[in-house]
Amino acid sequence: MTLATGVKVEIWSDVVCPWCYIGKRRFEAALRDFPHPVEVEWKSFQLDPHATSQPAGANTARLAEKYGRSLAEAQAMVDHVTAQAAAEGLDFRLDLSRGGNTFDAHRLLHLAKSAGRQDQLKERLDRAHFTEGEPVDDAATLTRLAVETGLDEVEVKEVLTSDRFASAVREDVAEARALGISGVPFFVIDRRYGVSGAQPAELLRSALEQAAADAPVTAVDGETCSDDACAV
Repeated sequence: MTLATGVKVEIWSDVVCPWCYIGKRRFEAALRDFPHPVEVEWKSFQLDPHATSQPAGANTARLAEKYGRSLAEAQAMVDHVTAQAAAEGLDFRLDLSRGGNTFDAHRLLHLAKSAGRQDQLKERLDRAHFTEGEPVDDAATLTRLAVETGLDEVEVKEVLTSDRFASAVREDVAEARALGISGVPFFVIDRRYGVSGAQPAELLRSALEQAAADAPVTAVDGETCSDDACAV
């Protein structure tokens, strides 16, 4: 069977979604030594479009309230996702992370895409939120993080003080809705196949190989975030 020359993967994700960061690491593992070019595009998805800034360390109580669980049960949920992250080499400090609106972060990811720095900014935003406790809805913080990844400071500030890329974020969100995407991460491969959740690297690799071979992709659903309670 003749293989295609490359694969395009669009990933709907939010920067406060723990399974999105875990899924990113698993996807990167799936890409290791993959023999075909892969173009990756990060697409905007907001778990809570109405989120407001929250203090650090409120996650356990918020999860308990959201799901009607005890604090101990909510802590067990936090411990589970932290352990899953650690297995992928990620140091989650959910006691430090703080919630907030991610709309501006997504606008900057579109800027980064135009500059060829999208994956670098996505990684920096994820690490800032989940490991460093940075407020990813704060303009000064977003500016510093974006500049660290090589984006121009003047242009970053111009985006944050305007509505530039706002329509692009909304279009991504609307497209997700049209495709029936209700949870993230969600991987769309060559606009033909969809893979839901933070799948193990082996399953993601198999999906890539089948897509490259133009074969049907079969994948079970993995763990996703589908509402603001998962935005930790």
